[in-house]
Amino acid sequence: QVQLVESGGGSVQAGGSLRLSCAASGYTYNAACMGWFRQAPGKGREGVARLYTGSGNTVYADSVKGRFTISRDVARNTLYLQMNSLKPEDTAMYYCAARSSSGLCSTASAYNYWGQGTQVTVSS
Repeated sequence: QVQLVESGGGSVQAGGSLRLSCAASGYTYNAACMGWFRQAPGKGREGVARLYTGSGNTVYADSVKGRFTISRDVARNTLYLQMNSLKPEDTAMYYCAARSSSGLCSTASAYNYWGQGTQVTVSS
């Protein structure tokens, strides 16, 4: 069974920081790309950041550029999302996702493995 398990969410005040983790198990960590998505109540799932495992290239949503950093620890089979300078509009459920085959990685529908999500709440 492939599992992606997120952790690290919580409640912080605006300007604070959180680091999300996504631990992969039952998986060889050879995904073509891995990413973080978020979904706020009443809104669609939004791509936050993604990492191409072959090249190491990263892509960020404009709304988080300069504040969030995606990274991974291959030895620990873990993906991270460091979130700094958090804003109330960052409040959402955050999901980790992985795509096992090569191809486009820009949309949620491209990913075939998902975690259960971790809640991030930022108060003003």
